[in-house]
Amino acid sequence: MFSGTTNQTIDSKGRIILPSKFREELGDTVYVTAGFENCVQILSVEQFEHLRNQIRELPADKALSLQYILVSPATEVAVSSQGRVMIAQKLREDASLTKDIVVVGMDTRIEVWDKESFEEFIEKQKRESVKEALELLRL
Repeated sequence: MFSGTTNQTIDSKGRIILPSKFREELGDTVYVTAGFENCVQILSVEQFEHLRNQIRELPADKALSLQYILVSPATEVAVSSQGRVMIAQKLREDASLTKDIVVVGMDTRIEVWDKESFEEFIEKQKRESVKEALELLRL
């Protein structure tokens, strides 16, 4: 399980350094693909295969949509000995990743956000979604 948030920078070659606690769980090879919001996600090989299998079980039109969005841009990437992961330029552009980023543990996956976009997204979630979600949890 991935949890925690760290502020980082992305270098000019599009590489980020994963927190050591994430590297231990991910292994030596990961998949980097588009995120569900304006971000990039990093998944272990096992989790990516699980996601692909789930997509295959959907009705054809839904499966095709998710294949275009999540599977086709995915890149298998080796984690360097320094814990660096390369994010493809197209994914960086689509997620507006420039220099200051946030690496977010999201249970079974890791998200990489532009820092400013992430802060705006969290504020929006606080205003719009958190209260209703807490009510559903009965907290």
